[in-house]
Amino acid sequence: MIGISTYCLIEEPLSVALDRLTALTDLIEVMDEGPHFVDSTEPFESYTADFILHAPYHGMNIACLFESVRRASVDVMTACFAQAAEIDAAVVLHPGYFAWAQEREQAAAQFAKSLAELCAAACEYSVSFSFENMGNMDFFNLRTPADLALIGDCGFTLDVGHANLNGCLPGFLDTHFSHLHLHDNDGRRDTHSPVGEGTIAFPAVIAAMRQKKATAIVEVKSYPGAIASLKLLETM
Repeated sequence: MIGISTYCLIEEPLSVALDRLTALTDLIEVMDEGPHFVDSTEPFESYTADFILHAPYHGMNIACLFESVRRASVDVMTACFAQAAEIDAAVVLHPGYFAWAQEREQAAAQFAKSLAELCAAACEYSVSFSFENMGNMDFFNLRTPADLALIGDCGFTLDVGHANLNGCLPGFLDTHFSHLHLHDNDGRRDTHSPVGEGTIAFPAVIAAMRQKKATAIVEVKSYPGAIASLKLLETM
């Protein structure tokens, strides 16, 4: 199943975004930030669509060497789990980052601590979660297939646009993933462009998605771009 992220309508209130997107698809991923921050499940009560929550990520770092920041980030993720449990939604997380190359090992240890706490919280709330691969930004965790060892047996969301920026999309397509973020780019900038406007070969992506029986979300910047992307993907 291919759905759409509320990211394309992030400037609108969440209720408006849900009204417009539920007219197009039965699978919606909510960008749980800014105008779409989920602090109540009331906005979801009148819909029959399936939902995924993309946990907050601005200012969050579950691999932070500053323990208070790491702990606070985990607390925000846990609060997201609590909301997700109420609407039977899975959660997508960012894997954190380190500020200096010399801190990579320490950051990995902090991430491992956060991962254990998040697994316990997910078990408590009966919520499933996955980590998303990052783009071509220095010091971010989980940029290449080799980095998957960091998350162990946890779920993996393959962001094809981010993988394209790191030149490793074919390698990621051979890995185990259960969910996809679909957007295009030119291999240099993370533009979240509509499908077909960049250099990504989407037929191979859709073939891998079908083989693995994964779900997918169109995660582009504009509402018209999301509609065009969904129509194009449905022809594949």
